[in-house]
Amino acid sequence: MSTDRLYQLIGADGARYTSPTPGTIGGYRKERRYGRLDCKVARRALEHGALYAQQRVFFADEATAIAVGYHPCAVCMPVEHAAWKAGKRGKR
Repeated sequence: MSTDRLYQLIGADGARYTSPTPGTIGGYRKERRYGRLDCKVARRALEHGALYAQQRVFFADEATAIAVGYHPCAVCMPVEHAAWKAGKRGKR
C-alpha cells in the first residue's frame, strides 16, 4: 500500500481530479474567490467554522482558478483584485 499523499484539485474544466502535488491556490466556492494558501481571511474562517471548510477548493495555479471563473481575494492579493475590479467595470 502506498503512503504517498494525494490531493483533490479543481482543473481548468471545473472537474475535480487527484494530484500527487498539492494546490498552490485556495478557493472559496460560495463566493468564487481564490487566494494564497496563507491568506489571513481564509485562515480565520477555517478556525471559526466547518461551513467554510466544506466550501474550500484548491487549484494547481492562479490561471486555473481564473479559467473556472474565480476572482482574486482583496486581502491577500490586493494588486490582482484591483486589476480584476478594473476589468470588471470596463465590461459593463
